[in-house]
Order: sequence, then structure tokens, then C-alpha cells
Amino acid sequence: MLSKILDFFWPRECAVCKGASDRPGRYICSGCLMRLPFLPVDGLCRCCGRDAPAVDGEFLCTGCSSPPRPSFDRVGSVLRFDGYLRELVNAYKFRGALYLRNDFVDFLEAFVRVRFPVEKIAFILPMPSAFANRFWRGYNQCDYLASALAKRLSVPYAGRALKRCGVFRKQSELTADERRVNVKGTFAVTAEGRRFIAAMPPGSSVLVLDDIMTTGSTLSECAKTLKKSSVENVWGVTLARSQMNS
Repeated sequence: MLSKILDFFWPRECAVCKGASDRPGRYICSGCLMRLPFLPVDGLCRCCGRDAPAVDGEFLCTGCSSPPRPSFDRVGSVLRFDGYLRELVNAYKFRGALYLRNDFVDFLEAFVRVRFPVEKIAFILPMPSAFANRFWRGYNQCDYLASALAKRLSVPYAGRALKRCGVFRKQSELTADERRVNVKGTFAVTAEGRRFIAAMPPGSSVLVLDDIMTTGSTLSECAKTLKKSSVENVWGVTLARSQMNS
């Protein structure tokens, strides 16, 4: 109610069209929301979530069925990293536009409830950020999304279960093969993570949240690290999916 009152006297500006947002407490209006590049919910690889519009139902893509296979068990992405969504995500990720969090978490929550059995999620953790990135940005963008999503789903949140270690180059500068090599050994399970893992019910899964997925190398290395610490299943969800530059 308070949000509606505030929006009446001080309307929120849509982050896309700059008009007044007609969605209480949100910064993307309903018109712009309908034009976002949401990925389909059908015709997806059952492992990495890659879409193939000509395919009905789930399938296993060549990247997931032939070596080197990813270490995660299932990953899904909500939106295509394209159009004006690219600008929104970059503003959130690099320029402190944290006010977009609730809009993004709305999308993530709806997607996870459709694509994953929520009752089998033991805990949610964010993709850990390198110290240099946290220092220059002042925050880990995935932390804000994952903590809010865990609260919405009533699932335990393990914000410090993993940490980044070592020195590595930016993934965006590398080829697919270079990305796999670049992230090797760059994750470690923390004491908090070991406590959460020890308390996992049999048959449950860990859900890792990242902002953007391109080749899946980072999520795969993250899953590999978790499985070395006795995690049985690792799922992933990302806000957006990007394509490798040609």
C-alpha cells in the first residue's frame, strides 16, 4: 500500500521508455515488459538450457552430450542478452542501478518455479565475485539477486558458500576453449559452504545464480567445485543468456 501511495505522488520512471511505470514498485512498465526478449520455455536442452525453436520438448544438445561435458546438471536462463535488456543488465551490473533488482527477481522467481522443483533446492548461492570486481563496483550484483530470490522461494541462502581465488582474465575477452581453461581452479568451498553442504537432505540440489551465461564454463567450474565437496546435484539459473561474439 505504501508503495502504491508513493507511486501515485511520485511516479517511478520506466528504465526503458522513461515514461511513468504502471507497475507498483517496479521500474519496467507493462508495455516495455511485454517487449523484453524472454527465452522460450520449450525446445530447450535439458542440461544447459540452450534453445532450439524447431525442437518440441527437451533434448540434449551436442555441447552437453560430447566431451568436455559440463559439470552442472541443469541450467536455465530467463532472457536473451539482447536489445534494450543488454543496457538494463549492464546498468545493474556496472553502474549501480540496483533499483532494478525487484524487476529482475520477478523474472527469476517465475522462471525457477516453472523450470525447477523448488522443494528439492537445499540452498541458493550467488556466483562469487572476484575481489577486484567487488572493490571497483562496491557490490556483487549476483548477491542482491540471489538473496532476494531465496527469500521469495523460502529457501536457505548461502551467500558465502563459495569464494573466487587465484588470478584470471575476463571471460568476455576469451574464446570458448580459453574460457574453460581460464576458470579452472578459481573456486573454493568456504567453511560456511561446508556447513550448508553437510546439512543437505539426500536427493536435494544446490541452485547457483549468475547474471549472464555465455558458454557455461564458469557455472560448470562452480558445479565441479561443489561436487568435489560431496554435492550430488548442481542447478544453475541466470538472468540472461548471451552468444559468443563471432
